[in-house]
Amino acid sequence: MAEEKFPINIWVNEERYEKLQTAGLADMCEEMLAGLKVIRVYANSAQRDKILQVFPTAKFDSATTKSIELLPREVKDAIFGKVVEKRSIDILEEFLGQY
Repeated sequence: MAEEKFPINIWVNEERYEKLQTAGLADMCEEMLAGLKVIRVYANSAQRDKILQVFPTAKFDSATTKSIELLPREVKDAIFGKVVEKRSIDILEEFLGQY
């Protein structure tokens, strides 16, 4: 059985979309509410647990979306920056290595 993955939703505004286009990642965006775009970075269960431990404001929505919510803006900005830098959404292991 494949390991379950838990999304971190990062909203993509026009400025972020341009950065994703430059990095060749614009096709990873998903349309959400009223044309707003989101990019999803997935955590495995160990990464999810570390995120919840390191960032006390973070919550895990176990009831509905199975997503990691309420991360501080600067953390989501840093995750987004790492996605653009590495041109991949598979960056959480490296990102969490600094904590």
